[in-house]
Amino acid sequence: HAARQRKFLTIAPLLAIARVSARHLRWHLSSISSRKMSDEAKQAAGYKSVDDHVKSGMVVGLGTGSTAYFAVERVGQKLKSGELKDLICIPTSEKTKKQAEDLGIPLCTLNEKSKLDVAIDGADAVDPNFSLIKGGGGALLREKMVEVVADKFICIVDETKLCAGLGPSFPLPVEIVPFCHEHTIRTIAALPELEGCTARLRTGDCSNNKPDGDKPAITDNGNYIVDLVFEKPIANVSAAAAALKKLVGVVEHGIFSGMTTQVIVASKDGSCRVAGEGGEKAWWASTSAL
Repeated sequence: HAARQRKFLTIAPLLAIARVSARHLRWHLSSISSRKMSDEAKQAAGYKSVDDHVKSGMVVGLGTGSTAYFAVERVGQKLKSGELKDLICIPTSEKTKKQAEDLGIPLCTLNEKSKLDVAIDGADAVDPNFSLIKGGGGALLREKMVEVVADKFICIVDETKLCAGLGPSFPLPVEIVPFCHEHTIRTIAALPELEGCTARLRTGDCSNNKPDGDKPAITDNGNYIVDLVFEKPIANVSAAAAALKKLVGVVEHGIFSGMTTQVIVASKDGSCRVAGEGGEKAWWASTSAL
């Protein structure tokens, strides 16, 4: 009996480690599977946006982010195959510019082309009025400059980005000048139109809104980003956007309202639904639909 007890005491810690390792392995495999499904959904939306809306001879705005990546990829594929010709594209970030150059996509800037046929980009949150929160990747200023002058703006997302109201599902990014940035942050947080928000300076890598460094994140334009965290939906999106735009020290905000022509929404199985022009009304108008 004593020998059996000593043996149990010897292997018990090993069994505990094995159980923890097994749980971690299951979590890791589940996480990989979830990411794979998410990438498949993003690819489906990105490819469909190009197949449906990009034609030869167009001027096209190329968005920034994990979903827009696939739209850029699709443009490159169709140019290489000869299915698309005589395109000229305008990237919305240095990262997208690099991807497009690697794919051989002809590029210019708004200095050469001030009018676009179509712009395609993702979003961090989409409400039933097709108002968006963008800027999770730190490119909100260039994205808005390009997309506001497009005849059509096609938003591509997976279904996790749909929300009943902007605010709680994803922080609202605001690009600000570095000069006296703490003053600007306090001024933003004090706006009545943004009541209830917590203002947080983005640090580390500008291309995500996670605090992964000690120094302020720097945008492609040399500015800082403040992420506004909300527990409740923004009461009046248009009023919040207008109030932010008036503040000295604010360069641009991540509310894209009244700009979206169509939203392509991809599900986990890779199927897509279309809302807006040529599609359905917003089916996620109530929380029960999410």
